[in-house]
Amino acid sequence: MRIGPYQLTNNLIVAPMAGVTDRAFRQLCKKMGAGMAVSEMVSSNSLLRGSEKTRRRADHEGEVEPISVQIAGADPAMLAEAARYNVDQGAQIIDINMGCPAKKVCNVMAGSALLKDEGLVARILDAVVGAVDVPVTLKIRTGWDRQHKNALRVARIAENAGVQALAIHGRTRACGFSGEAEYETITAVKAEVGIPVVANGDIGDPEQAKRVLDYTKADAVMIGRAAQGRPWMFREAGHYLATGEKLPPPEVEEIRRVLSAHLHDLYGLYGERTGVRIARKHISWYTKGLFGSAAFRHALNQLQTSAEQVAAAEEFFVRLGDRGRRLNYTEELAA
Repeated sequence: MRIGPYQLTNNLIVAPMAGVTDRAFRQLCKKMGAGMAVSEMVSSNSLLRGSEKTRRRADHEGEVEPISVQIAGADPAMLAEAARYNVDQGAQIIDINMGCPAKKVCNVMAGSALLKDEGLVARILDAVVGAVDVPVTLKIRTGWDRQHKNALRVARIAENAGVQALAIHGRTRACGFSGEAEYETITAVKAEVGIPVVANGDIGDPEQAKRVLDYTKADAVMIGRAAQGRPWMFREAGHYLATGEKLPPPEVEEIRRVLSAHLHDLYGLYGERTGVRIARKHISWYTKGLFGSAAFRHALNQLQTSAEQVAAAEEFFVRLGDRGRRLNYTEELAA
């Protein structure tokens, strides 16, 4: 898949997830086989640019190309300025968020709330595409609710504005993340537009990635929640798409190494205090469903230092390794 001048190594993309797809997670997923990773949502409000959080999100030091930064807002001029600012900070692709279903985002008419106003969608896209010399991409949902699915009209607006790729989550804003994703709308959009289309929603394993690509004829799939605590999902999916064969689960020792490196990257990115807090959810995702993980996670939340977290995670996976070289998630969940 190609986005502007960037030829991706494959058609597996890390979905932007607030509080998750920081630089450490993006780099890890790329190392594990993702062709591209989109950043956390960055506000277009210039008043927030001095905050530590915004500065951290604009730091792409050492990041594997292409660097895609997602911006959010509802004002065309502010979004255009945010696009220019992030390009100056190193962004090579600007992604516009019109898919977030969170109330705090939609209540200010940003995210998926924008799908209600197709005229505003057009003005935003025209402004951002005209503001920067890098590719602009767009992430949307299938519509506002089941009675108002307008992804096809928005896709045509995007193509006419010069947007160079479109990612579609197979749910409406009203659905949030409940129920099952529907791919019929994505299929219809792909059949009607000439720009690359990326399918998103409920892609939890390599087999589903192939089913969605085959059904929708999309150019790529975007994987989000399934990669939390399982960044090797991209390696597994890439191998399955290329060969039709499933890779064995990762060895316990590899998971221990991956988690340890991830934790140290988080502490380096956020500092000790915030890093420990951020690391808790990642450690929980890595260990979810594994033997003894419930008690481990309860104890984990009491730990206050990075050294304690690292030692606890090491001990947990050493104990798991005593049960076998590889994990069988089905058996572990049933244990």
